[in-house]
Amino acid sequence: MRLTLASLHHRLRIFLDNCYHKCHIVRVTLLRFQLKPGQSIFDQVVFAAKKAFISGEFQPGQPFPSLRTLAAELKIHPNTAHKVVQYLIQEGWLESRPGIGTVVAEPPSARAGERQRILQHEVEQLVVEAKRVGLELEEVQDAVESQWARLEKPVEVSRK
Repeated sequence: MRLTLASLHHRLRIFLDNCYHKCHIVRVTLLRFQLKPGQSIFDQVVFAAKKAFISGEFQPGQPFPSLRTLAAELKIHPNTAHKVVQYLIQEGWLESRPGIGTVVAEPPSARAGERQRILQHEVEQLVVEAKRVGLELEEVQDAVESQWARLEKPVEVSRK
């Protein structure tokens, strides 16, 4: 069988069309939050990522935005994006998979002493700030319960 330039071109087009349908770019969900002045960008991005993992906005196995995408979309320095991703990998929230990229891991279990630290330090900060602005205990409890419920609800994520 003799291949002409036209038939070769036709076969190449079919091959590329098939490859295009099989080899696609995965769109990833980006973190939805606004950076606040006066707070560490690193801490804000790490908190937003953890919140997205806990709320179900990101599911285990789902691709996490690349460093470049994270930096560009959040308008942060690429070094900060790198530090965030490395920290989340170290803490067990993300996994780096060769040939795939960075994906969301199963939520890590609490480390020894972490529960006590949260109950002592973060709750103390909440109580101090609540008293500073004149909130009543019931208002703080209602706010905590409301936020807890928001994180319990599965988040609808639209895929493009």
